[in-house]
Amino acid sequence: MLLEMNLPESAFSALRLAPAQFVQEMRLAAALKWYEAEMLSQSKAAEVAGVSREAFLLAAGRFRVSAVQSTTDELTDELNRD
Repeated sequence: MLLEMNLPESAFSALRLAPAQFVQEMRLAAALKWYEAEMLSQSKAAEVAGVSREAFLLAAGRFRVSAVQSTTDELTDELNRD
């Protein structure tokens, strides 16, 4: 599917990227945010971003998003298993 978006020319200079690279960064940033908010799984977020799962996890580090998304209850349950 092809979507069109109008962005001001100044938007590209904000990150010093060519338009195609800027759009890729937008896709990645959105997918990472939705993953961080637990709206998407890792694999679905990677698909939305248009990258492999490995590339998505590497980007998570670059954007300072934890690759592991666990709730406090899940972590507590895991600690209490032993």
